Order: sequence, then structure tokens, then C-alpha cells
Amino acid sequence: MVAIVAGAGYWAYNAWGDDGDAEMAAATDRVEEFLAAWEAGKADEAASHTDTPDAAESLINSVLTNLKPAATGIAVDGDAERVGEEVKVPFRVEMRIPGVGEYAWKSSAMVLKKKDEEWEVEFTTPMIHPEMKHGQTLALQSRERAKILDSTGAELQASSLTGAVDPESGKGVSGLQGRYDEQLTGGGGGTKSVVVADRDSGRAVKRLGEEKGRRGEPVETTIDPDVQVAAAEALEGVDKNAAIVAIAPSSGRILAAANVPGGMNRALAGRYAPGSTFKVVTTAALLKTGMRPEDVADCPKFAHVNGQRFENQDQFTLPEGSSFKNSFAESCNTFFINAREEMSDSTLRDTARSFGIGGVWDVGDVTFDGAVPVPENENEKAASMIGQARVEASPLVMASVAATVKGGEFRQPVLVPDAVKEKHEAPEALDPAVVSELRMMMRATVTEGAGAELRNVPGQPHAKTGTAEFGNEDPPRTHAWMIGFQGDSDLAWAVLLEDGGSGGTDAGPVAAKFLRNLG
Repeated sequence: MVAIVAGAGYWAYNAWGDDGDAEMAAATDRVEEFLAAWEAGKADEAASHTDTPDAAESLINSVLTNLKPAATGIAVDGDAERVGEEVKVPFRVEMRIPGVGEYAWKSSAMVLKKKDEEWEVEFTTPMIHPEMKHGQTLALQSRERAKILDSTGAELQASSLTGAVDPESGKGVSGLQGRYDEQLTGGGGGTKSVVVADRDSGRAVKRLGEEKGRRGEPVETTIDPDVQVAAAEALEGVDKNAAIVAIAPSSGRILAAANVPGGMNRALAGRYAPGSTFKVVTTAALLKTGMRPEDVADCPKFAHVNGQRFENQDQFTLPEGSSFKNSFAESCNTFFINAREEMSDSTLRDTARSFGIGGVWDVGDVTFDGAVPVPENENEKAASMIGQARVEASPLVMASVAATVKGGEFRQPVLVPDAVKEKHEAPEALDPAVVSELRMMMRATVTEGAGAELRNVPGQPHAKTGTAEFGNEDPPRTHAWMIGFQGDSDLAWAVLLEDGGSGGTDAGPVAAKFLRNLG
């Protein structure tokens, strides 16, 4: 047996003649020309070095179009060898493919001398990739991405919350898709896999290589689909940047977070002056000092602080003898500004902490958790009383303020429970008597005050309106706010219209529509 094999080798050597090395080099050169053109993405040029140019160009184009490599390196990988009258040249393909990363494979090309003494590559489908058969190509298949779920276990329908996935890389780039990309994909850095696919049907027939990472796991949120739809539909037709947030006061679970337009999640992460909706906090501070809702609270047209004039919206006044409850319900700025003398410079900040404002909230998504700094001077203190100056909040924060009044204590909002490691706790609870009086005054805002848009809305709504000035224009532009909670259900909410006008007349109808949508 050994003698026969040795004889065959001797015959093959003599059949090539003494110039065998030159022939091998010429054959290898032709393969290198083929590979260089393929590497450069020139399918037609690569195909011209083969015995079936049309078929070769079609398949190479198919592979390059499907894989869309960001970089390609193809080169001879080892010594050529004679196989009968042909030469076998090994080569290696390396590609950097978006969504896959580095992917490489080895193959070989058979080269045959034509009658005109030139070498040409014998084209076959397996030559392009040894795992392929005739009629197949290489393609990309997205790794199955786990879903973001609402509270019912269905896929969450809230684009401003879920965010976006890059269609090229398959990577989450914003919102919950971006924040939980590793969990949703299983990690490992790859979001797609290279597969062998049938060219006619496009159906994957074989996955190539090991799939990186583990299987993706869904992200479970607290969003109630019915409440989310009600919020989204309430914002339909609103031509301003706007947001609605809804919370369950008993647990802090975020039931809805809707934004128009999409993109920025202003519902959770927006930073705005809360305007008169912040008077809920200011009122809690005044009640804590001993002021009672029935106490006389003068509401003049103007209040002056060190030469700065403050006024009520449209310069309204209230009749002589009006109460604290009246000034709250009608949102009298001048009363609150003049009442600043009842508290120390740090009282607002400390009271805000009882509502969770200023802490770091572990919600499961990016949030702005509010800011109530100690004022630097008397004018800033006056403006802070009515939610201006450096007081800032997100719609989520203001919905949580309403939820705190409804529930009697601060419960940190939560969107993705499994991601929450440590909820923020308020350093001091609100006095139950203060909570009771706040509830009564927020109900009065609806029944006899600026929240008139909600008077015929079912569910015993309690509310506070807000018109927050911003910018340097004269007259100033304003954000429109309304926050509140339902007396007969586990629901608190906030509505914001950026540059939207007045809280009562502009945010009020949107809030009413939202609550009616809930049925």
C-alpha cells in the first residue's frame, strides 16, 4: 500500500514537470487576484477570474449585500497543493459585521488551467463558504430580542418609554431598549447571527458559529395598558410638547407615562418650574406652622419684595375676608408670597423632602427627581413659594406629590420593579392632620376654584392648577400644569403642556379628557 501511494506521488510530480513551482505560483496569483477583488467588494471583477462569472458575481453580491461588512480581509492562508491537474489554494475570510462583531471562516479554491494557458478559479457555492450548498447564501438573522412588557404581561405599547433599537446593529439606543439592552439580548455583544439561507425563500437553514451570550429576558414594567391608552389618547391633537403621568398612590407603581411628540421622555425626566402646583408643598409647610384652611388670607393684586412686583394671573384679587382655602383653590400668588414670613429659609426644602423631592429615586429608568434649594435671598424665597426661582420638578415628581396627599405618605414611584435595588424613603412623614386638610383643599380647587374643568368628571377628582413662567420674554411665556388624584380610586396624575398657557384653562381640559377616557 505504501509503495502504491508513493508511486502515485512520483507520477503527479513528473506530470507537472520541472516548472511545477512556477505553475503553482501562477495558480496562486490568480486566486489572490480573485480574493483581492472580493475583499474590495468588486463582485464583477472577482467573478471575471472564475469559470462561471455570472453565477460567481450573483453569489458574491448576495453575500456582501446581506452581511454588509464594515471591514473585510480575505487572503491566501497556507500553501497551495496539487490535486490532479488542478491546484487547491486555501484562504481565510475575516469580516467585521455590525450586530455580529468579528466573524471568520476558512475555505479553499480550486484552480484549473484553461486551453489558452491561463488559470481560472473553479467557482462553486461551497467555495464561498464550505457550509453552503447550491442555491444558498449567507445572511444575517437577528437574535430574538426579549420584549418589554406592561403590567398584564403583554408587549408594552408606549414608544416614548420603550425607546428605539438601531436597525443596523440591532442594539437598543434609547429608552428602556437602551437601558436594558443586555438583559433583552442576553448580552455577549452580538445582536445578530450569520446564517446559511435559502436564496429563493430567504429562510434560514443553518446558524453558523456559536451564539454569544445567554437568551434575552423580558423587562417587566408597571404600566397599566388601559391607563396608558387613556393618557395617550388625551394628548392626541395637542400641538405642544406635553406629558401625562399616572401613579397608584398605594404602591407608587407608575401606571402611565405618555409624551407628545415622542423622543424625549419628558414625563419622567423633564425639568420644569412646577409653578402653582408646588403650592401643595408650600401649603403643607404653612399648615405645619399652625395656619388653618379657614384662616383669613388676603389676596391683593400685587405683592412687593425688595422692589420686585409679583402678581396673580391676570392680576385677579379675592374678596376681603377670603380664607387660606380660597387662596389655595383660586391659586392666589400674592397670598403665598406674603406668607413667606411664616417660615424659615429652609422650611420649603425640608417640607419638600417629606414628598420625596430632592432624594435620588431608584425607579428603573432615568428620572429627574426634583430640586428645592434653600433660597439665597428674600426675592428667591418669595418666588419659591409659588414654584418658581430654582424650584424644579418633572411631571413624575408632581404626580407623586398628588399621590403622597392621596396615600398619606410618600411612596417612591417605580416603573421596573425587578431593577429597583433600594427605594428612596422620605426622612420625615407628613402629619395626618396636614394630609387631611390638603385633601380637602385640593377637592375645593375642583368644586369652587381654578380646577373647574374637572367639576363634572366622575371619580371625585382632587386637583391643583399651575401656570409656571419661564424665559425672559415680557410678558413671560408659561407652562400649563394640572395635578391631582381621584377620590374613589387608586390613581394620581400630572398633566404638563410646555409653553402651553394656563393650568386651569389649557391643562385642565386635557386632564378632564384623560380621566373621562378611563371610563
